[in-house]
Amino acid sequence: MTIIKINAITVAADSGGELAQRFAKRAGAVDGQDGFEGFELLQPTDDRTTWLVITRWRDEDAFNAWVSSPAFGAGHQSEGGGHPHGEGAPKPVGVSSELWSYVVAGGSPGAS
Repeated sequence: MTIIKINAITVAADSGGELAQRFAKRAGAVDGQDGFEGFELLQPTDDRTTWLVITRWRDEDAFNAWVSSPAFGAGHQSEGGGHPHGEGAPKPVGVSSELWSYVVAGGSPGAS
């Protein structure tokens, strides 16, 4: 059964563009991961400052394998020569984040 992981990332009001740029630089990095089914970065269209990173996985084991992988660690450290949050490295964009986990309980395929 597909599981959905949502990372709700709250950013400063003027940092959303930077978050989008950082995700664009890593686009496709998770595509080859076993069990990965898809990804979306959702930008708020109102006054909210929480962006949603939605990923879909074959199962919990596939998601956990990715989180434990070197690729996850490399993709989630600050850019700056391997010195996470070190001198000269970009500061984190997110002020806070929460990881939510869901399974699809119903819905509709929509029009084809």
